[in-house]
This record gives sequence, structure tokens and C-alpha cells, in this order.
Amino acid sequence: MDLELKGLTALVTGASRGIGLAIAHGLAREGCNLHLVSRTAGDLETARASILSRHKVTIECHALDMSKGENAAQLGQHCGGVDILINNAGSIPSGHLSDFDEAKWRSGWELKVFGYINLTREIYRRMCERRRGVIVNVIGVSGERYRQDYIAGVTGNAGLMAFTRTLGGESVDHGVRVVGVNPGQVETDRLRQRLERKAKEEFGDSNRWRELVMSPPLGRLARTEEIADTVVYLASARASYISGAIVTVDGGRAVRNAT
Repeated sequence: MDLELKGLTALVTGASRGIGLAIAHGLAREGCNLHLVSRTAGDLETARASILSRHKVTIECHALDMSKGENAAQLGQHCGGVDILINNAGSIPSGHLSDFDEAKWRSGWELKVFGYINLTREIYRRMCERRRGVIVNVIGVSGERYRQDYIAGVTGNAGLMAFTRTLGGESVDHGVRVVGVNPGQVETDRLRQRLERKAKEEFGDSNRWRELVMSPPLGRLARTEEIADTVVYLASARASYISGAIVTVDGGRAVRNAT
């Protein structure tokens, strides 16, 4: 299936590893040129080399902290002509309400919530002027599956879901689509390292980390490529009648009775 992405340009945040890197590879496979954003220049160059070893596209790297509003403005100026924006950067810490003071809560939201909103504001305005473009927000299934021990993340992701749906309902009037993807548990380096530490504490053996994953659908975690394939499809012309919608990719866990 031709996704009609060849020759287009995409901006991907959080692109140096995990889901973001898989999305970058997926877009490059379809012939999409890339702007890659992450905090660490070295990680970005590694990602760039990995992609270029497989795909003949152009790639520009931007080592920026997207929790800073001025960096969103800078990217908007430099990359305002992109056809696709993938908001993916950010991780909000776990914890109950009593674990978060105002400063910690705000810090957790600066990258994942306001980072998405600020960059979208910059790119969306320019897309509307050209009357074309797609924005895909990679959010998280916790926005629809409430966990008391992840209250800051639940609240932030639910807000981003509402943001995506609200903007996606208006955006079509300007020739722009805005959609979201809610990944469930995905086997990324970050998740694996966190579970390895916990397994070391609980079992004395970091290799037993998979035992901490409770009854995963299909007997496994999602692969980063599975999330990326969904994002790439939604960004393509093959999804041209989809806006204001959020696709959940969690093996059906959000709608299961079991916890």
C-alpha cells in the first residue's frame, strides 16, 4: 500500500529512542524526510546514522529541551513548513496525589503536556496558512484507564486527549488533521530498565522483570514498531478522513474487566 508520504517532511519529537525512533524509521521507510528532536545531541546523531543506514532521506537534528516554551518557538520558525508533526516527547512520573507537590507536578507536565501544546500552536498556525498538514499526538492509554498511582500522568494524558479531539474537530476547516495514538505498555528501553530495577529490589534478579508485567494481552508487551505503524498510517493520505480521533493500541487491555 502506497501511503503517499514520499517527499513529505515530518518533525518528530522524542525521536532518539523508543517509540519516537521507531516512528522516525517508519516515516523514513515511506520516503519521508525528517527533523528529529531530542534533548541529547549524541543520541540524535546515533538515531540519524541508524536511519540513514537503511533509508535514503534527508535528516536534520535539533538538540532541544521541549519543556522550554522558547524552544517550541524556535522550532516553529525553523521547521514551520513541515507536512507532519509527531508530538512524542515526554514522561510524567508515577505517584499518588500525596507524592506530588506543585513544583513536581508542574515539572512533570512541562514536557509532556505544555511541550505538546506549545509546539502544536507554532506548527498548527503555519499548517492552517497553507491549508494542509497532519499532527499526531502520541499520548498514552492512562488517559482513559485511570490509575491512582499515576495521577499526574492520568490527568495530563486525559487533557491531551481532550486537546486532540477539540483541535481535530476545528482543524479540518483549515485543511489540517489532528489525531492521537494511545499506546499501552510498550517494550522500550526505559520501561525495561525501570522494571529491571524493580525486579532487582523484589526478587534479587533483574532478569525476572517480565514477571512484573501483569497478564499482558497476547502474552507480551507491544513492540515499538506496532505503535509506529499506527502513527505512520494516521499521518498518511490513507487516513485522510480521520481527525479528532484517538486510536488505542494496547491489545484491548483498556476495555478488559481484569486489571
